[in-house]
Amino acid sequence: MKIKCVIIDDEPLAIKVVENHLKEFQNFEVIETFNNPIEALSLLEKGNVDALFLDINMPKMNGLDFAEIINSKTNVIITSAYREYGVESFDLNVLDYLVKPIPFNRFLKTINKITQQVYLQKGIQKEEDSSNESFIFLKVDKKLIKIKFEDILYVESLKDYIKVFTTSGNYLVHKSLTSMTEELPDSNFIRIHRSYTIAIDKVKSVEGNLVEIATTKIPIGRKYVNHAKRIILNID
Repeated sequence: MKIKCVIIDDEPLAIKVVENHLKEFQNFEVIETFNNPIEALSLLEKGNVDALFLDINMPKMNGLDFAEIINSKTNVIITSAYREYGVESFDLNVLDYLVKPIPFNRFLKTINKITQQVYLQKGIQKEEDSSNESFIFLKVDKKLIKIKFEDILYVESLKDYIKVFTTSGNYLVHKSLTSMTEELPDSNFIRIHRSYTIAIDKVKSVEGNLVEIATTKIPIGRKYVNHAKRIILNID
């Protein structure tokens, strides 16, 4: 399934940046770009657009005003050089807010949000994904690797990097543990230490302030211990 995208921005260079980022993802397709929002209205009203990348300061109509009148099924991602519109944008129920210039690592988070939201909206289960599977793309070296949540054992912080341990291999990613933890579903992942986030269902045993996952024993940090044990041991 292709996720259909539209870009609206009065700056051609800004459109090009988003287009180039989207080219890295085979299941995303830019079906049209516009320099002014009024021209895009008829296309968006048909409801065939999955994601709209929308600038704010444009001629004829402000992007935030435009977001209020388009088809509610369209996932809106604001792209703006100004941070101050963030709160106002989320009041309009936009999916994400990207500040220009848009770094690729930040754009990757948006891609994950769009993918999960579109699949949820359309109730689609891809043949290679079972009904319980979701995933994240992580940039490893220069390649984007698709990692299923159900395959992740735990994540370890290594200064400016994290190491993601999975059932099929380990991956070194330039990312913070905090950022990674925020992108994992909290129904099955929990941070138990300043250096570790774990998959709850992969815990084999708990001994004192240690949890065992696969063949590794991982410490539970002092400030996390009460909450972590309550969740891992399923104590109300």
